[in-house]
Formats: sequence, structure tokens, C-alpha cells
Amino acid sequence: MSTDHRIRQANLGDLETIVRHRRMMFADIGHGDPELLKTAEPVYTEWLRERLENGRYQGWLMMAADGTVVAGVGLWLIDWPSGVLDLARFRGYVFNVYTDRSHRRQGFSYRLMQVLLDACVAQGINVVGLHASAEGRPVYTALGFKETNEMRIVLEPHRKESGADPR
Repeated sequence: MSTDHRIRQANLGDLETIVRHRRMMFADIGHGDPELLKTAEPVYTEWLRERLENGRYQGWLMMAADGTVVAGVGLWLIDWPSGVLDLARFRGYVFNVYTDRSHRRQGFSYRLMQVLLDACVAQGINVVGLHASAEGRPVYTALGFKETNEMRIVLEPHRKESGADPR
């Protein structure tokens, strides 16, 4: 990382920057439907505002020498019951990892992720997850992230029963 860049913790005043990074991240990974983003953005903005205020969202921003934010990363502290992996009250979920195109390949995401993981350790958060884009996967792998057995279903509103019996 060049010496003219520094990292600072995000605050409520960075709300618009974080939302912009999220929009650009989705566009970069092929989920940039303008109408969908236009609909989702106010809902996300309110969600983010609430969590920035109560500390359940923590973010870090990479600043250029002129004060411009060139990259960022976010951590959502998810209330989680204790289980076989650990007894911690929260799990960490990483998202909003974004670096402006003109500042990529300088190690900013890697450095921001190190700061985020250090913050997790300091807060007793032992399990941290994320969803990786193809471009981000090498960064996360280098930091020690492993693929898991998580499964998912996306339910459509007013979904009709399929009639299938899983037994």
C-alpha cells in the first residue's frame, strides 16, 4: 500500500459513500439492473443508517492523500446463538468490499480486510463469512477464508407449493 493512503473507520457521515460503493459493486459483478437498484437503495440506506448508529455495522475506508475515499469494506455483526463452532454472541458478515477501478491492484482490499479481521478478533468474533465475487476470491483465500457447505434458496413472493415431497 502506498504511504499516501490511510485507513479510517466509517461513520454515519459516510452513509452515501457506502451506498454508492454497494451500487458500483453490484454493477461490477453483473447485478446492476438500474430499476432494481433504484428500488432497493432507499431500503438498504435506512437499514445501514440504523446499524451504523447502533454499531452493528462497522466499516473501514481507504483514503487517498486528498481525502477521497477510494475503497471500503463493511462488517455486519449478526446476533447468533452459540453452537459447535464457537460460543460468541455475534458472527461477522463481510460485505460492501469495493475499490474504485482506478485504484485496484494496489492491495487496498487486502489491507482493509486485515483491519476488519483484527477488529473481529478484538471483539471476540470468531466466525466470519462472506460471499465472494470471482475477482475477490483470491484476496479472501489469501486471508484464510475457506469454502463451506452452505445452501440457499431464494423464495419468490407468493410462491405456490411445488407439491414435491422431500422424503
